[in-house]
Amino acid sequence: MGRSSWAALSREGALQGIGILAETEEAVSSLNPAVNTSFDRLLSGAGIVVADGGLGTSLFALGMPPGACPELLNVERPDMVIEAHSGFLEAGCDIVLTNTFGANRRRLVLHELQDRVAELNLAAVALLRQLTDRLERPVAVAGSVGPTGDLLAPLGPLHHDAAVEVFSEQIEALVRGGVDVVWIETMSSREELEAAYEAARCFRTPVVATMSFDTHGRTMMGFRPEQLATWSRDQAIPPAAVGANCGVGAGDVVMAVNELAEADPGTAIVAKANCGLPAYTEGHLAYPHGPETMPAYVDLAIRAGARLIGACCGSGPRHIAAIREAVDCRRSYRMRVTREEIARRLPHAPRPSPATPVRRERRRRVARG
Repeated sequence: MGRSSWAALSREGALQGIGILAETEEAVSSLNPAVNTSFDRLLSGAGIVVADGGLGTSLFALGMPPGACPELLNVERPDMVIEAHSGFLEAGCDIVLTNTFGANRRRLVLHELQDRVAELNLAAVALLRQLTDRLERPVAVAGSVGPTGDLLAPLGPLHHDAAVEVFSEQIEALVRGGVDVVWIETMSSREELEAAYEAARCFRTPVVATMSFDTHGRTMMGFRPEQLATWSRDQAIPPAAVGANCGVGAGDVVMAVNELAEADPGTAIVAKANCGLPAYTEGHLAYPHGPETMPAYVDLAIRAGARLIGACCGSGPRHIAAIREAVDCRRSYRMRVTREEIARRLPHAPRPSPATPVRRERRRRVARG
């Protein structure tokens, strides 16, 4: 589909988005999550699945002001959200995430929007469905579920049952809206991961769970990739896929994927890497790793064991187009990757050395991508 066609869909989608909130609860509830099988079909195939990139990065590029609530755009600027999604769809991704990373009650309270959880999540799914349901190829809609922004007990104020309730409220709206998969992402603690997963397992929808690992091979709260693999195996109903997203750069993510695959070779693994650490350049944030670094990232991620590959903060449609091309042009699979090769080929990849403890601190609340 060409750019002019996507633009027409964006204009039409914006007009339709204005009327989303007029839909009744009964109309939205009539969608049956059991019939949404795009994600299952994609994952059951033999090929590599391409996910989208940094939605927040695209929204900022389209004019979202700093400090704004990205999820509020689902109802106030649906045209902007549709344009951001359209760029990734045109680039050829197989999975696209909803604009709901921070659409839980604990995050929305920062914008005094805590009573609009269902509204904003339902609107996000409806906007994305307007695009994917018209495509002639299967594209899975993933309901993005990010952290609450709070530490869980005993280190913080949020208790397990309250966290499950927070996540359940958001996930219920995403599933009711018609997502193909619940996509839990950027988690740093086992406690919050377990609360989100407990909430998600109450619904008949596949679940993906990813965590953010740093250059020491741990999350901010000290959780390692092999511990994530063990946690996944121990679930009565394991996630459809686990993996790594965000982090400092592609090297961190590929290292984490390699450790996940070594710990549990049979699991489907996600790689969704940042484009390095941003720096202010000429009044705006610039990320160091452009689309030209994606072929090396794809090659190493696949050889490390990734089945689903996308990008995160700093990436745009050109990065995803480069990932799509690298996946489609790949003809053979060489030997398993080594830590030394990852460190050598990916800029700023962590050098292979014993991990050191990471100081525990509260993560700054930022929008995905």
